[in-house]
Amino acid sequence: MASLFPKGNSRFGSRQLLVILILLSLILPIQTGRTQETSPVPVISQPSEAEQTPTTGLFFADIVVRGQPVFQVGSLGELSAAQRAQIINRRIASILVRRQTDSQVSLVPDPQRNIATLQLNNRVLMTVTQQDAEDFNLDVETLGQWWAKQLNQAFEQPPLAIDVGQRLFSTLRKFQQDTIDNLPSFLGMLLVVITTGLIAATMRQLTLTGAQHWEVDRNSKILVSRLVYGLVWVIGTIVALGVLGLDFATLLGTLGLTSVAIGFSLKDILSNYFSGVVLLVSRPFRLGDQIVIRDFEGTVTQIQLRATTVNTYDGRVVYIPNQEVFSAIIINNTASDIRRNSITFGIDYKADITKAKEVINNAVLSLPEIEKEPKPDILVRQLAPSTVNIEVRCWVNSRRLPFLEATSLMAQAIKEALAAAEINMPTDIYTLQFSDVLTISQQKP
Repeated sequence: MASLFPKGNSRFGSRQLLVILILLSLILPIQTGRTQETSPVPVISQPSEAEQTPTTGLFFADIVVRGQPVFQVGSLGELSAAQRAQIINRRIASILVRRQTDSQVSLVPDPQRNIATLQLNNRVLMTVTQQDAEDFNLDVETLGQWWAKQLNQAFEQPPLAIDVGQRLFSTLRKFQQDTIDNLPSFLGMLLVVITTGLIAATMRQLTLTGAQHWEVDRNSKILVSRLVYGLVWVIGTIVALGVLGLDFATLLGTLGLTSVAIGFSLKDILSNYFSGVVLLVSRPFRLGDQIVIRDFEGTVTQIQLRATTVNTYDGRVVYIPNQEVFSAIIINNTASDIRRNSITFGIDYKADITKAKEVINNAVLSLPEIEKEPKPDILVRQLAPSTVNIEVRCWVNSRRLPFLEATSLMAQAIKEALAAAEINMPTDIYTLQFSDVLTISQQKP
C-alpha cells in the first residue's frame, strides 16, 4: 500500500482511503487459483466551486478482456473515457480473435514526452499518459507496469472452471448494476401493471353488470366484457413499456408491422374470430335454436369465437367454422315459436268438396297439437286425372319433434275422418287405350 499510495501526497486523506477500501471489496472479483492483488484505484478530488464538473459521459471506463473488466482508464484530450476504452477494447479483441497472445505485453517508456505505451508484438495497445498517472496517484512507469501485468494475466487462458466463474460473476455484476440503475423504471412499470390489472377487472365487472339490461344473450355479454378487459390491458401495456423507456413511435410502428405479418399468416383463423364476433353481435341464431346451414341441420349447442357447434338430428356433432357460417344461407326453424306445415291428399271426383272441407277442418281442430290461431287453410290445389287434390295448411310448434308429431297426427286424423264420412280417397287410375285391334278368325277345316 505504501508503494501505491505515497505518503507525501496531500490529496489522499483518510476519508478517501476508507472509500477506496469499500469500493475494492465490492468491485474486485475473486479469482480462484491466483494471488489476489490490489488494483490501483483512480483518485477523484472534490471539485471546487470555481471548477466545472463534466455532465456528459463517465469519468472512467472499463478495459475488458474476454468479458472480464481488467482495469479502468480515464478521458484523454478530446476523447471521453468511454470512447478511449472502446478503442482499446477493439484492439484487444482483434488480438484475441487472431490468438496473438503468446507474447507478453511490454511497457515502452518515452521519457521525452513523459508517457509510456503498452505494446504486444510491436503493436501499440494503449498509451499511459501523465493524466492517467495523476488520476491513479502513481507515476507513469509504475502505472504502466501494473496495467501490463494485469493484461498479461488476463490474456492467459484460464481453466474452464475459473473462466466460467469469472464470466458468471461479470454477468451478475452487470445485471446488478443495470437493475439498480433501472430500479425507478421497474418500480414505475410494476405500478402501471398493478393499476392496469385493477382497472381491467373493474371495467369487466362493470360491463357485465351494465349488460344485464341489454336484450342480448349471455355469450354476447361475456364477449363485450372480454373485449373491454383486453383493450384496457393493451393500453396499460403500452404505457408500461413507455415507462421503461421504449419510444411510443417505435412501439406503434412495431405493432403495425407485427399486425400486418400476423394478419397475413393467420388470415383464416382471424377471419373465423371476426366472423364469430359479428355472429354474436348480429345474433342470427341463439343457443338451442334449430337451424339449417348448407347440408347440416340440427340444434345449436355452442357459439364460440372460432366455430359454431351443431348437434344434428341423427346424433352427430358438427363444428362449422364461423367464416363459413357467416357467408352461408342460414335457415332458423325456431326463430318463432310456431311455423306452418302442410299436407296434400286427393279425394274422389264424386265427393262433395264442401263437405270434405268441413270434415277436414273439424278433424284438424280437434288435435291439441294444432294451433287454433291462425286458423287452418284448406285449399283445392289441383284437379288431377283421378282425384281432386286438397292441401291442408296448419300452424304447429316449430321445434323438430313436435313438428313431426303434429304432421303425423294431422294426416292420421284427416284420413280417419274422411273414411268415417264415406269420402273416398282413390288411388291414381290409369286408362289404357288400344288402337289397331288385331282380329283373329277361326277357319273350320
